[in-house]
Amino acid sequence: MKLPQTSSIAKSASQNHWKWLQRTQPFSWLQNLFNITDSEAMLNAQTLNYLKYQMKLDMPLSFVCQSRMHDEAQYYEQIIFSQGIVPTRPNSWHDFYNGVIWLQFPKTKRLLNRWHVEDIEQFGMSPRNKRRNQITHFDECGVILVCEDEQLLSQLRQHQFKHVLHEQRHRWGSDIHGVIFGHANYEMLMNPYIGLTGKWLAIEPCVNYFSLPVAEQLNYIDETLVTKLTQQQAFSGDCHLSPLPLLGVPGWYAQNNEAAFYDNQDYFRPKSTKLLQPTTGKS
Repeated sequence: MKLPQTSSIAKSASQNHWKWLQRTQPFSWLQNLFNITDSEAMLNAQTLNYLKYQMKLDMPLSFVCQSRMHDEAQYYEQIIFSQGIVPTRPNSWHDFYNGVIWLQFPKTKRLLNRWHVEDIEQFGMSPRNKRRNQITHFDECGVILVCEDEQLLSQLRQHQFKHVLHEQRHRWGSDIHGVIFGHANYEMLMNPYIGLTGKWLAIEPCVNYFSLPVAEQLNYIDETLVTKLTQQQAFSGDCHLSPLPLLGVPGWYAQNNEAAFYDNQDYFRPKSTKLLQPTTGKS
């Protein structure tokens, strides 16, 4: 059985570390949703199955401890698809965050899993084709922006980070909602560093989205995301998701309260403008 390698970045996070993290976004979102109280004991498949039961999810998948599984000839994504189980390594923040993303967005995760398996059957296991690479990138680093202000989103695409993230910071949470989809984002944010960047995809909010209970917001995001990805055949061609410097998102990093934080152009990079070179010769 081939599974992603365990990252050691957040492996040794202590319970005190989690108590500090849960007071800040985006971790407080998970805390409020799952009521995580003991970080030392929760990193296993049993906890994820309990959370699934607690949320009353109609999700035809369960989490299984990897150490209890026999050697498998199938690849990780194939195991999920054919057996209805998600192999989960104990004491792994990476796998735990993957599990809670499954619990929040089960329909989208199943869609991405199905696309993985379709491509494996058509193109083989290795090397990954372009769509599988793009799916993996989004699955690890994706951020969902719920926002109907196309001007604001256009400014973000143009890397006007200081304007959108600082000067318009009062609108985050009321007009624009950033939600982590990529589970590696959570792991990296446990020990943040300048350079940490996600890739965002936007959906429009429904009526009264910002006043809905969290469970209804999640269901809306999940269903809307599946529809959008399916209709647009996302990741099938050249998929250019725009970058989002995660430490610049209002409320996600204490130091971004200061305007000067956004002046670091090595992190908040201006949009690249590639000039077309003139061509010569007969046509």
